[in-house]
Amino acid sequence: MQGQSITELRSEHNYLALPDSYYSLRQPQALDSPRLVITSESCAQLLDIQSDTLNSAASLLTLSGAEYPSQWQPLAMKYFGHQFGYLNPELGDGRGLLMAQVRNKKGELWDLHLKGAGTTPYSRGGDGRAVLRSSIREFLASEALAALNVATSRALAVVTSDTPVYRETEERGTTLLRVARSHVRFGHFEFAYHSKDRDLLEALARYVVQTHYPCLNANKQGYADMFQLICEASARTLADWQSIGFAHGVMNTDNMSIIGDTFDFGPYGFMDRFRANYICNHSDHEGRYAFDRQPAIAQWNLSALAQALSPLVEHDALTKGLQAYNDTFNHAFLQKMRRKLGLHIAYEEDQALIFEGFQMMQSARLDYSFFFRTLSQEDLTRALATLREHAVDIVSFDAWSRKYQHRIEKEEIETEVRAGAMRAVNPKFVLRNHLAQAAIEAADKGDYSLVNRLHRALTKPFEEQNEFEDFADLPPANSEELEISCSS
Repeated sequence: MQGQSITELRSEHNYLALPDSYYSLRQPQALDSPRLVITSESCAQLLDIQSDTLNSAASLLTLSGAEYPSQWQPLAMKYFGHQFGYLNPELGDGRGLLMAQVRNKKGELWDLHLKGAGTTPYSRGGDGRAVLRSSIREFLASEALAALNVATSRALAVVTSDTPVYRETEERGTTLLRVARSHVRFGHFEFAYHSKDRDLLEALARYVVQTHYPCLNANKQGYADMFQLICEASARTLADWQSIGFAHGVMNTDNMSIIGDTFDFGPYGFMDRFRANYICNHSDHEGRYAFDRQPAIAQWNLSALAQALSPLVEHDALTKGLQAYNDTFNHAFLQKMRRKLGLHIAYEEDQALIFEGFQMMQSARLDYSFFFRTLSQEDLTRALATLREHAVDIVSFDAWSRKYQHRIEKEEIETEVRAGAMRAVNPKFVLRNHLAQAAIEAADKGDYSLVNRLHRALTKPFEEQNEFEDFADLPPANSEELEISCSS
């Protein structure tokens, strides 16, 4: 029904059909004096919700965990996970609840997950709360990635409160309603595998096939095909991350979605100055999740998933799936980078030009997003002159630009069409860390105007949007000193 509110959504909660060892029913713990910070109109549309209804008193009670429809059955999921390469069995939803699963008028099933909803059996001594800064960061990142056409979980709303939460200092308890096609993680399969209960493992595989891959059969061959589709979906998402300069920061197996969506935002970062080994998580002392290692880490995580599926899927089929990951990633990444550079005709020399371009950007200390957006101008000579002014290593820049100009001359497409196609894939607006930090600092003082304004700019990242020109500026010199942790 058009114009319904969140309190009118009907739940079918298919996840409850799984064995109860996969979850614990749990009621959320409400926040004191809840206040709405920000909502996403586009996310509301996915659920057929009229966005202005999210301002109502009834919606605010639902978004803060105080009240919810009687047919909803909130639960905390149980799973394992490899964290920084080491298996941790003591995991699960420690500060969030799967409130319901709802189906929109298109027939799509969406999970509603309330982060910051209080303690669960898997909180491991934590308070089960989230804070304003981490909730704003997840809201902005998930909605920004969606606008960049990257597969991702979504965020409907952020609600803060007077509930005290203690981290390094006293902060305010906050909830975020995450909307996702699935909350099943690689770690769910690891939990089932290490339980040594084949029935438990097969129940989960059957659920994933029926819910997310209904074109397949819930049998031995179907599970093999499921794994390959998971590998291919993960590869496409990783290609997207690498092409836009996005670093996730904590690619543990419990943060990897079974459908390939970007999932569980923590100390992520959109890269400013290009650095192949960019590390956005200051807790990642060895650089396991550095930017240039992300594709390999995804494959490592898929190998862990393959092990978990080994009682159901033959070795050769698992190997085939992992190879499909490699093939899909390599093809998708090369195609995306060709489009970013305006190369519509494929030549063998393109791959060398692309990777030499990365080396040049690093030595020239060029900003990643600024480089590609500037290169998208119709006047290529002027664009290269602008970039040259910002390059530290002029020799390297000139050598690459000559090769690029020679390569562009081989294109048969009109200049205006080429430049327009490039602007359609090279964003003018990205969620830089210093912008997110400024919005958070204002929100901490009760001013939510900046986070809302930034969100509006990020919903149309490829458009000029002159009213948001300040968000397109190059970052300040000290922006690289910002440190982001996993703390919520």
